[in-house]
Amino acid sequence: MSESKKKNGIKKNTAAELEITAVSNLGYGVGRTDDGVVVFVPGAVTGDRVRTLIIKVTKSYCVGKLTEILKSSDLRDKTDPCRAPATCGGCAYRAVKYGHELELKYANVRAEFDKAGLPDAEILPVLCVKDKNGIPVTWRYRNKGQYRFAKTKNGIRAGFYASGTHRVAGDENCPLQPEIFGQIARFTCKFAEIHGITVYDEADGKGILRHLYLRYGAGENGEIGVCLVINGRTLPAAEEYAAEVMKMFPRIVSVTLNINLMSSNVILGDEYVTVAGKDGITDVFCGKKLEVSPAAFYQVNHDAAELLCQTAAGMAQLSGGERLLDLYCGIGTVGLSMAEKVSELVGVEIVPQAVECAVRNAEANRVGNARFICADSADGAAALLSDPQYAPDVIVLDPPRKGCAEELLHTLTACRAKKIVYISCNPATLARDCAILAADGWRMSPVQPVDLFPRTGHVETVVLMSKV
Repeated sequence: MSESKKKNGIKKNTAAELEITAVSNLGYGVGRTDDGVVVFVPGAVTGDRVRTLIIKVTKSYCVGKLTEILKSSDLRDKTDPCRAPATCGGCAYRAVKYGHELELKYANVRAEFDKAGLPDAEILPVLCVKDKNGIPVTWRYRNKGQYRFAKTKNGIRAGFYASGTHRVAGDENCPLQPEIFGQIARFTCKFAEIHGITVYDEADGKGILRHLYLRYGAGENGEIGVCLVINGRTLPAAEEYAAEVMKMFPRIVSVTLNINLMSSNVILGDEYVTVAGKDGITDVFCGKKLEVSPAAFYQVNHDAAELLCQTAAGMAQLSGGERLLDLYCGIGTVGLSMAEKVSELVGVEIVPQAVECAVRNAEANRVGNARFICADSADGAAALLSDPQYAPDVIVLDPPRKGCAEELLHTLTACRAKKIVYISCNPATLARDCAILAADGWRMSPVQPVDLFPRTGHVETVVLMSKV
């Protein structure tokens, strides 16, 4: 018997009954055996009593498969519309009521600030989008979908990677996505079958179709962009596909190819080819028309992102005379939403296509006080702040999940700016960076989580750091 099995007293493929006392941010119910061993059970909810099959044993914990709910918790959501198996893993909180999900996300943010040495940070209740009847919007909110093609015994299908794997789980009708996404995915699979277009196989690197990448504009008549990620430089019947899919779905205004020849799990390559229509879609965000290319970062929840930007602008308390520096600006979403309230906007972004979109978005909305620079945000900020003619008053940070380099944070401290509005998709790196800024003398406002990703384990957060 292995040391781990001796220590835990539990063997793989044995059954256990557990009281679930918590839910992790991965959506795993947490229980303990009679011997005190922690068992994580996907799909279990705080207050459940469950029977589980132990499928993994380590020195410090076990993982179980939920086989039976012996007593159902009052916190369990019995209205889950998803048909995908629990192994999909996309919706960590699909089994819990939404009110409890918000409590879990609040607790996650609270815990990260505590771990970062900021126990006095004030964490506000999580904001969320509600419909006209005051009911939270938790399904059909995503404006982007990335489907993986798979060859099955029943033909070509499109789905999503199961959690922690490269195996496709679920089906095209993900209830987080607009229904039309599933319809386009099924149409594409059928077209590929009819025309003998092969599906990419990670094992041998052969096959053409890799992913279907969809984008959707806000509103009932919003534009749709279709991008096929291919393992090759051309796609058989590409023009015919574009004509047929645009005829079947008139809201599609762009059909592009993304060339990805890499033997890796990276979804998108660097090269795009427009087959039909525009190079991307146009959306309306915070009153501004925005051009969104396939390569550009754009928040996946339109209405919640507007709520987030409005919250950030409220924290900044702009009076009209400030210079605003927008780092990690993408296509200009956040900065352009605040441009009318500042004297000058400078955005910095490393993705060339996003910078091109940001420039065109400023021109299309007649924003004459904005300019955009293509550079790494840390290098771009350092270059800008070394110029004695440029001194921002307010800085917006919206970095990727890894957060900001410590060097960048110290650089920002050394400039004359009095406010940093920090928007983050990762509470752990936000708390870490806030601790660095606090040590440099910045004062932290109450921390405001905003739920841009209902049913998943992710939460967006915004905080204002002010010079003391």
